[in-house]
Amino acid sequence: MTKEELIAKIAKDCKVTKVQAYKALNSVLDGVTTALKKGKKVTFVGFGTFSVGKRKARTGRNPQTGQPIKIAAARVPRFKAGKQLKDAVR
Repeated sequence: MTKEELIAKIAKDCKVTKVQAYKALNSVLDGVTTALKKGKKVTFVGFGTFSVGKRKARTGRNPQTGQPIKIAAARVPRFKAGKQLKDAVR
């Protein structure tokens, strides 16, 4: 499902315009992004939890030349599915 398809579904289910659904979805996504930037968790009960993980610096390999390269440490977004979501997919 694409973002546009999700907007269309929100608009249909909530009986609002696509513009209103677009604004609502963007507001939710911006809220999640802002919280993650601050290092906070975002939990949607039954759906899942978004959090920030840390990835250590490591040595990788350039696939074209085979030369070792240094990969810097990074903060990465993580998602853990909730029980209801897991059960719905099974």
